[in-house]
This record gives sequence, structure tokens and C-alpha cells, in this order.
Amino acid sequence: MPEITAKMVNDLRAKTGLGMMECKKALTECAGDIEQAVELFRKKGVKTSITERAASEGRIGGAASEDGKSAALVEVNCNTDFTAKSEPLMALANSAAALLLKNPGGDVSQAPEVVAQITRVAQQTGENVRIGRTAVFTNPAGKVGLYRYTVTNKIGVLTSVTGSPSDALLSDLGVHITAKKPLAVALNRDGVPADLVAKEKEFAVAQAVQSGKPPQIAEKIAEGKMRTFYEERVLLDQEFVNPDKFKGSVGALLKQNNCTLEKYIRIEVGQG
Repeated sequence: MPEITAKMVNDLRAKTGLGMMECKKALTECAGDIEQAVELFRKKGVKTSITERAASEGRIGGAASEDGKSAALVEVNCNTDFTAKSEPLMALANSAAALLLKNPGGDVSQAPEVVAQITRVAQQTGENVRIGRTAVFTNPAGKVGLYRYTVTNKIGVLTSVTGSPSDALLSDLGVHITAKKPLAVALNRDGVPADLVAKEKEFAVAQAVQSGKPPQIAEKIAEGKMRTFYEERVLLDQEFVNPDKFKGSVGALLKQNNCTLEKYIRIEVGQG
């Protein structure tokens, strides 16, 4: 009789959404053969095809520490929006985020309590439920902002800001990053790779020249295209999303508040 390893049990659980003891028992009956164990469950009328369906829907869970120094995001994926907006799945997302906040270095997807919750939701819904992307920030010298777009709960943002940022500023940053979808290449222009800048400018000049513009005009056109290039890739260069609240760049908004944005992350369901 072959040894029934934890990996074998987890693999069968992933295929069936069934509990650990049920999977271990089936593997023991089938001498460790996962496919035979799946067939055994099917003969018993258990649905075993849930993981063959794309888990392209989901929700974002979040948790923040009371002192505002740390926050975490966890994406939970499933098959349909109906399940994604259900209470059990949102509870799973939030509890997984809270666990990640407590243990930033751990693999939350393998935590026993999270695995058990995933199994329960999968059994209740008949869907492929799994942990997607995760993120956790800690900033002892400032604060970490947690923002979730609560209209859909499909977008989450973390911002790490040094200085003494207000909750309103952290929320504003989250709103901007949610709406503008900045490409996370760099926070400022210095962080954009020089070869990428040179190549983009070369393309811009060549396009202008090909349109029949003289070299000096082509250079001016290229400069305008480079401004757009930077705005897409450099968060601090972007005009703040709400000009009625603040007219200027995100960098200017931070400067006005004597704060520095150290890093950020934006997670959106289905936008891996």
C-alpha cells in the first residue's frame, strides 16, 4: 500500500472540493490513485468537475491594523458573479486578509482555516473557489492606506505613505489609483528604465517624421507623446482624478501634505 501524502490529499481536494478526511479515505481505498479516487466519488454522485471551470470572477477582501501601520488584500476567485457577491465568499476573502495581516510571511492559501473555508464554499456553490493574488504592506514610519471600491468589491488598493497622511489623503490616493489604473513601472520618472524611455522617444520621433513633419517639429511632437508616456507609467506625474478637490498632479498633492508615497499596489479581479 503506497503512502498517502498530504500533497496527494490536497490534489484530490482541489479536484473535488471535498474534505480532507473524505479524500484521504478515498485515496486509501484506491491505493493512492487520484483518478480512481475521482471516479469513486463520481460513482457516489459527487460533482468533481468544478476546477475544470475558469475561476475568472471573484472579490477582494481587505484588513487593516488598528494603528494604521499595516494592511492586506486578498483576491478570492470563483466561476460566477452570483457566487462572487455571496456572503460566504466575501467572508472568506476578509478572513483570509485578516490572517495575512497577522502573518505577512505565510502562504495564506495553505492555512488550514482558509483551506477549510474554501472547501465549504466550494461544496455549497459547486464552483471552483481559490485564493488569487495577495498583498500586505507595513510602514512603521507612516501609514498604509487600504481602499476597496465597494460598488463592486472587485478592486483593492494599498498605499504606503511616510509622513503623517490623513485618512482622507489615503482614501484620495486609493480613489485615484482605482480610477486611473496607473501602470506600476515607477513612482517617479527617475525610476523608469532609461532604455525604455529612449526606445519610446525614438518611436515617437520616427512616427512624427513619417507623417511628414520636419525634424524640429517632430521633436516637439515627440515631447508631447512622452508626457503621455510618463503619465501612463508614473503615478506621481498623473493629474489627480478629482480636480474639484485638488487641481494638480498626485506628486503635488502629496507635497502639499508633506508626505511621500513609498509604494502602492492595485489588484483587480480578472486583471492579472
